Parts: sequence; C-alpha cells; structure tokens
Amino acid sequence: MSLQDLLTNDMKDAMRAKDSVRLTTIRQLRSAIKNKEIELGKSLDDEAIISVITTQGKQRREASQMYRENERLELAEKEDAELEILLAYLPAQLSEVEIRSIISAAIAETGATSPKDMGKVMGLVMAKTRGCADGKLVNQLVKELLAG
Repeated sequence: MSLQDLLTNDMKDAMRAKDSVRLTTIRQLRSAIKNKEIELGKSLDDEAIISVITTQGKQRREASQMYRENERLELAEKEDAELEILLAYLPAQLSEVEIRSIISAAIAETGATSPKDMGKVMGLVMAKTRGCADGKLVNQLVKELLAG
C-alpha cells in the first residue's frame, strides 16, 4: 500500500473515530502533498512524500520550540501532538550511534580531514539518512566528528 493510500485510509479512520487532531494533521499533510504535486506537475512517489512529511515535521518541531520560548505551552503541546502523528508515517529513525557510524564511513570515503570538508561529507550522509534522521542532528554530529 502506498503512503497516499495509507493517508487516505487513516483520514477516514480519524473521521469515524472523531479524532480531530489526527484528522486535521492528515488533512494538512495531504494538502502539502497536493501542493507539491501541483508545483512539480506530477504525482509524488513514496520517497517524495516522505520528503514532504519530513518538512512538515521540521515545521512542527520549530513551531513547538518557538511556542515554548514564548511560554505558550498549549500551542506547543498541539504542535508536539501533530509531530507525533507525522512521525508515524516516516521510516524508523536512526539512533545516534547508527548516524555516527554512517558519518565515520562517509568521512573515510571522502578522505575528509577538517571542517572545510563538511559539504562533501554532508552530501553523502544526507543521501543515506534521508527521512531516517533529523538533519540538524546529522549536521551537529558531522561538525563534532570533523573537529576531532
């Protein structure tokens, strides 16, 4: 079953269960997917949909953080709930140990020796971790490992 079909079925289930948070989140996600399809002029495959979900998740994470900084906990909790729903549609997230292993292999493969080589390493690592790891965490770990 494709992610599009899964989202449609889950949306129907959320309607039946009267789960408004889940329903709203899935509708927003389907809208973002549709907008991306219109922008590209073609239907999205599962990999492209995962990219849209990742972007939506990043937006929720940033909004939640901003709400917390401004002491708007009720809004931050809403964003967190939506983020949890979105994460269910992403592949299993890699652990920090797994990410470090991928980064070490990329450093060895590119021959990177200093933070100046970060671009080469990030390109390889992000290709291998797309949808499975938070880009901010990957960036932080690459900096840490290249700094020595």
